[in-house]
Amino acid sequence: MNLFSAFVVWLIIWWLTLFLILPIGIRGQAEEGEIVEGSEPGAPHRLDIKRKFIQTTIIGTIIWVLVCALIMSGIISWEMLGNLFKR
Repeated sequence: MNLFSAFVVWLIIWWLTLFLILPIGIRGQAEEGEIVEGSEPGAPHRLDIKRKFIQTTIIGTIIWVLVCALIMSGIISWEMLGNLFKR
């Protein structure tokens, strides 16, 4: 796996991890009882995006290291993944 492939794999894993982490722990404005006029009651009351990005980077990097280890060890190869989708 070259450097560009490793970066693309990390980027895909990072985005997937972000979309999994974003809704965790979010409470809506209606649940908190503080609805901002003109906004959706289900909109987040407080979204700590910096914390979410840090969590995403840590968890995504751990998953990426595991995936890269599987690919570089030969347990999973690019050819094997390609053959999986040909069927």
